[in-house]
Amino acid sequence: MAKRKTNIKVAKKDPICVDGVRPRPMYVDYKDLDLLSKLTNRHGRIVSRRKTGCQAASQHAVSKAIKRARFMALLPYSGN
Repeated sequence: MAKRKTNIKVAKKDPICVDGVRPRPMYVDYKDLDLLSKLTNRHGRIVSRRKTGCQAASQHAVSKAIKRARFMALLPYSGN
């Protein structure tokens, strides 16, 4: 019987980084609804860093962009 491999962790790529390099200054456009909708779940909540693979700086920029898009009525505050 073959052994089962356990505890294999795959590093997730930061969706904000371009070719592995963080943009300077860190800014996420609040009008980029395709990216922002990927980073929210179906209930409209911001998805955590652990699930998205974002770094801390990019997660702060993402949350700020999502909140701006909600205020401008581009994204809903709650899910469908």
